[in-house]
Amino acid sequence: MKIPTGALQWSLMAVLEREKTFLARFLPPGLQECRKDDLVDVYVPADALHPVLRIRKKGGKFEVTKKHPVKDGDASEQREYSIPLTEAEFNALSKVEGKRLHKHRYYYSWNGRVAEVDVFLDELKGLVLVDFEFSSRKEKAAFKAPDFCLADVTREEFVAGGMLAGKKYSDIEAKLKKFGYARIA
Repeated sequence: MKIPTGALQWSLMAVLEREKTFLARFLPPGLQECRKDDLVDVYVPADALHPVLRIRKKGGKFEVTKKHPVKDGDASEQREYSIPLTEAEFNALSKVEGKRLHKHRYYYSWNGRVAEVDVFLDELKGLVLVDFEFSSRKEKAAFKAPDFCLADVTREEFVAGGMLAGKKYSDIEAKLKKFGYARIA
């Protein structure tokens, strides 16, 4: 089959994502000087308790993504399938009824790694999560969190994107308090 000249060529590939997610204790020093992306996510379907299909605008890039845990109950390793979208495709798809969230993602260098610091906006203002990605299980298991991280919440479903989307801070405040989390201004 011949692909027309100028047509976008891509193939659907699964990426194995190994990560740990932490509640932030405080914003790390110098965060405001780091590179940042503005993220808008729409999770569908809107009536799902935990939707796993995400339409994302990340700066000037657009994609649709679906994630599945490698093992049930373990969100630290997931297969991630993504398809790039054009801005027009994103604009059309983002009109579907879905659960939305808006955040700024900062890329913070720490100890030779990059921490993805997600500062939530709008109804979730005050929530800050920190993700670290790993190339192996051994590396993930040996990781020691920095002092700006409060608690490992990788296996806590309530902080998954699809669960947070469409919620207010007050909806998750009691669960956050169980970890000693204090809203970050």
